[in-house]
Amino acid sequence: MAEQLHGITVALAGPRKSEEMAKLVQNMGGTALHRPAQGTVFLDDEALREGLASWTSHPPDLAIVTTGMGLDALFAMAAQMNLEERFLEVLSGSPIAARGYKTVNALKKRGLQPEVRDDDGSTSGLIRGLQGWELRGKSVVLQLHGDPAPRLVAWLKETGASVREVQPYLHTPPEPGALARLFAEITEGRVDAVAFTSAPQFRFLAQYAREQGKLKELVQAFEDRVLAVSVGRITSESLKEEGITRIVMPEHERMGSMFVELGRYVAVHR
Repeated sequence: MAEQLHGITVALAGPRKSEEMAKLVQNMGGTALHRPAQGTVFLDDEALREGLASWTSHPPDLAIVTTGMGLDALFAMAAQMNLEERFLEVLSGSPIAARGYKTVNALKKRGLQPEVRDDDGSTSGLIRGLQGWELRGKSVVLQLHGDPAPRLVAWLKETGASVREVQPYLHTPPEPGALARLFAEITEGRVDAVAFTSAPQFRFLAQYAREQGKLKELVQAFEDRVLAVSVGRITSESLKEEGITRIVMPEHERMGSMFVELGRYVAVHR
């Protein structure tokens, strides 16, 4: 495994744990480039307070929770606002739909059980799980994690539900010029792979390409020459939504597994 990435240059689009990721790539014989495609992720206190106040004073008919981290942030803020008991009561009082095993674990920790689960850790899986539910005229609170879910929101509205979004975290764009450099490296084939560790990283890149009128060029580069490497299903979904079909993704969502999977792919397709 030591030399599985020999001669391969990997651009790391994630700002977090980039040193660790670079080390993994180098240990496998590859070259790692730090190319953050997003800025910092921060807790949006004001949005959180407003969301909680609305959630606890007007309990929804259905609560959709999409990340364990987001749920933890909501409970931490509820404690600050002396609303922890009320929030738990409201959550217990309505059916819960959950996406991802980390979310289910965060709910279990608080004695909560989701009635609806995705079948594969993705938004599409969550939609499949909700397919049989009668949502017309129902109010839904959707907890997001710093990334919009346009497809899920559109689907919920199509079913006739009214949707309130609560977004505890905000993802900021990367440094000026960072996306232009990464875009050029991808479309000119100067990197062999790009490792994405969250959906916003690809969304910021795709948005930049779209603004330049060159989204097609970006997608084509990923289809032909450059490998899109994704840490998990949610990140892969953002790639698929723009038409990228060749995605290297590990079975379990781990950064280490992502590079092992890339090594395997490269070994087979050299």
